[in-house]
Amino acid sequence: MSNAKRKDSKGRNLRTGESQRKDGRYAYKYTDAYGKPQFVYSWKLVPTDRMPAGKREDISLREKETLIRKNLDDGINTRGGKMTVCQLYEKTVSQKRNVRHNTQKGQHYLKTILEKDPLGGRSIDSVKLSDGKDWAIRMSEKGYAYRTINNYKRSLKAAFYMAVQDDCIRKNPFDFKLSDVLEDNSGPRTILTPEQEAQMLAFMVMDKTYSKYYDEVVILLETGLRISEFCGLTMNIDMTNRIINVDHQLMKDTEIGYYIATPKTKNGIRQLPMTERAYRAFQRILKNRGRAQPVVIGGYRNFLFLNAKGLSKVAGDYKSMLKGLVKKYNKTHTDQLPNITPHSLRHTYCTNMANKGMNPNTLQYIMGHANITMTLGYYAHGTFHSAKEEIARLVS
Repeated sequence: MSNAKRKDSKGRNLRTGESQRKDGRYAYKYTDAYGKPQFVYSWKLVPTDRMPAGKREDISLREKETLIRKNLDDGINTRGGKMTVCQLYEKTVSQKRNVRHNTQKGQHYLKTILEKDPLGGRSIDSVKLSDGKDWAIRMSEKGYAYRTINNYKRSLKAAFYMAVQDDCIRKNPFDFKLSDVLEDNSGPRTILTPEQEAQMLAFMVMDKTYSKYYDEVVILLETGLRISEFCGLTMNIDMTNRIINVDHQLMKDTEIGYYIATPKTKNGIRQLPMTERAYRAFQRILKNRGRAQPVVIGGYRNFLFLNAKGLSKVAGDYKSMLKGLVKKYNKTHTDQLPNITPHSLRHTYCTNMANKGMNPNTLQYIMGHANITMTLGYYAHGTFHSAKEEIARLVS
C-alpha cells in the first residue's frame, strides 16, 4: 500500500477524511454521534483560498472541520442542526398536547409565516442572533404589530431552546429583547377614567339603542371578567349567595362555530363576589331575558346573554356594540370617549381596584392572572386622575 499523501489540485496535502472532487469542490467525511457517515463541502480548503467566480461565499473546509470536531467533543448533534427552522417549529408544536383552539390557530399562522420567509428554510445551526433580529425587522416592515412579533419571537425562542437542550446548536438566536430592535409602538392599554365611565353609562341609560346593553356593560365594569367568560355565564348563576362561578369560556370561530374552552389560565377558575350594582344588574337581566334557542354547547345550555335571534352573544357582538356606542356618543359630546373594546372594560376594572388600594394578591385572584407580574405590570395603569387623588390623600 502506498504511503503517499493525497494532494489537491494545488499540490497541497489533504488530511484524513478530506478529498477533492473533479469539479474542484472539497469534501470532508466524518462519523456523527450516531455512528453514521456524514459529509460537508466547501469550494475553499483554507480561509485564504479565493471563492470561485459565481459561487456563494462560504467558510473553508478546514474551518468546518474544526467546528465539527468541537461539536462532537462537546456532544453537539451536528445532524440535528441541519433541520430547518420550519422543521424545528413543527417538532416543537407536535410535542404539545391539549392545546387550545386559538393557540392552534396561532401556531398555524406562525408556521405559514415561516414557510414564506427566508428564515424558515434555513438550517438551525446556520441561524445567528443577527438573523433573528433581521427576521423581526422584516416582520415589522410587513406590517405586523409589535405585540404580534413579540409573541411569535417568544415561540421561536422556545423552539430554539429545545434545540439547545437537545445539543443540536450552542446558542439561541432569539434570545434578545425585541425592544432593542424595534420601537414598541403598541401604546398603553385603553381604560376609562371614572368620569368617562360615569358619562358613558349615563348616556346609555337615556339612549334608545344602547339602553338595552346598560346592565351588561355594568357587569363587565363591576367584575373584570374576560368577555368570553362573561358570554359563557348561564341561568344557573348563584344569585342566592351572590357568587359568579367562572370555570369556562364561550368562544366562536368562523371554522367550527360555537365552542367551550377552559379559562385562559389555571387561575382563571375562580369565584367572584357580586357587588351590589352587579347584583341589581343581574336581577334585571334575569327578569327581562328573552327566549333562547334550544342550543347545547359543550354540555352547557341556557346562556344568559342572547342576541335578537335567541342565540348566545360572543365577543364580536360586544366589540361591535362598543364601537357603535363610542361613535354615537362622540357625535354629540365634546368630552370624547376613547375607542374601547370589551377588554378595555376589564382594564378599567383592574385599574380602578388597584387605584383604590386592593391587595395585589386579591386582585390577581379576581382577574384570574397566572402570576402577580401580570396584575401589577400589565393592567394596573397609573393615570393623572389617580395621581391627583393619591397626592391629595398623602398631603392632607
